[in-house]
Amino acid sequence: MTQSVSIPPLSSSNPPARSERSPGVKLVIAVLIAVALMVPLLMIYGLLWDRQQQAETAQASIGQGWGGQQTIAGPVIVIPYRATETTTVTENGKDVTRTVNTIRNLYLSPQANAAEVVIKPEKRKKAIYETVVYESQISGSADFVLPADIARFGVAREALMLDRAEVRLGVSDARGLVDGNSVAVNGTPLALQPGKGLLSTGNSGTFAFVDWTAATPLKIDYKISVRGLGDFKLIPRGVDTRWTVKSTWPNPSFGGDFLPAKRSVTASGFTATYAVPNLALGQAQVLTGDLSPPVTTNYGPRDGYVEAVAVSAPSDGSAGEASGGTAKAVAISLIEPVDLYSQVDRAIKYGFLFIGFTFVAFLMFDIIAGARVAPAEYLLTGIALVLFFVLLLAFAEVIGFTFAYMLASAAIIGLLAFYSAAVLKSWKRARFLAAMLVGLYALLYVLLNLEAYSLLIGSVLMFFALAGVMYMTRSIDWSGLGKKDEALPVL
Repeated sequence: MTQSVSIPPLSSSNPPARSERSPGVKLVIAVLIAVALMVPLLMIYGLLWDRQQQAETAQASIGQGWGGQQTIAGPVIVIPYRATETTTVTENGKDVTRTVNTIRNLYLSPQANAAEVVIKPEKRKKAIYETVVYESQISGSADFVLPADIARFGVAREALMLDRAEVRLGVSDARGLVDGNSVAVNGTPLALQPGKGLLSTGNSGTFAFVDWTAATPLKIDYKISVRGLGDFKLIPRGVDTRWTVKSTWPNPSFGGDFLPAKRSVTASGFTATYAVPNLALGQAQVLTGDLSPPVTTNYGPRDGYVEAVAVSAPSDGSAGEASGGTAKAVAISLIEPVDLYSQVDRAIKYGFLFIGFTFVAFLMFDIIAGARVAPAEYLLTGIALVLFFVLLLAFAEVIGFTFAYMLASAAIIGLLAFYSAAVLKSWKRARFLAAMLVGLYALLYVLLNLEAYSLLIGSVLMFFALAGVMYMTRSIDWSGLGKKDEALPVL
């Protein structure tokens, strides 16, 4: 006896329900998409680096016609002296001793050097890039005395060629020298000559001839006007060095080997006073070799930012000399109050927080409130969050960081508010998400301006956010489709 099996007809009006993913699977999908979005964030890092390089190139091009990083040294009196060298060579198996007469230089630092430095800043632009340049005016007076015990330094008094003495001032980038430079010895003006600077400034600078046959004390008054870009450095030489540096720039950075003895920084500018004794310098007043460049001094042929320092041979015909040691320098930087590239860089580092918090909100609406969020919708939302940093960088180069931040965040919040209203099927939920994003962007801006406490505040807020998520999901059955018996909050 045959039995017939009846198959119920398919209803075109009631398609089979799509299988519901478990909360655990939804969580894994959201995490995988969030991890994948780290790739475009890293690509934005590459874009940021490229824009920084273009900004530095623009700054270097400004420096080509203005002057690069400047290092000022001196004044120092250089006195040629006759020296005898004895060398032993082997010729035909025999040692032969030869005596060679050479001319070397004696470097005499001042007994006291006091100067007033006025730095006049100016902003210059090339295309959308802006940098700070300066013109410094140095007015000083130095006292020189020829030591009576000069023989203690290995140089006989009669070997000195005092009629060929020179006053040298080192300027690392002589292209920046402008009108207004002068040198006077005991009230008598001297004609400045190009070149023959000091070793500490790459043998770049200016000098003047002085006849010191009388060997009486010298009072040298000097004025140097030089333009530059980047750091401004001064190399102290002598028994007692005292500088007063003034500028209208309100955001200086003091560095180098010595910090100011006194300083005052206000919104209208700064004043810094330096007092450097030779005991702190660790240098003798009389040297038979010049001081080599400071370790922190990096200057180049055109742009002022070349790392390697090439020191040329003396241009006065004297023999090459061993270095008398390494020069020390004080450095003053006219920094921008807000470096937009560093600000954007720090903002990008918080990108995972925006993606994480937004995805957690979507996941909560999905699991708890029943709003089904597809993987593609997670992906599009994440791309919008990543796009914020591109907009931030692009706008910041044109209108500044603060206004760029406001504009980019408003655009992304508005975009995601309208999109989430359709995804979550509720304007109430969309307003909640928009409010959360407003709070996140406001928090990030505060963190970017609180460098010292940004880690503390950020970690505490993340702790409370994690605690809130754990509380809301405490009743979720992550392995199944349902929930535990305990009632869940309604979103």
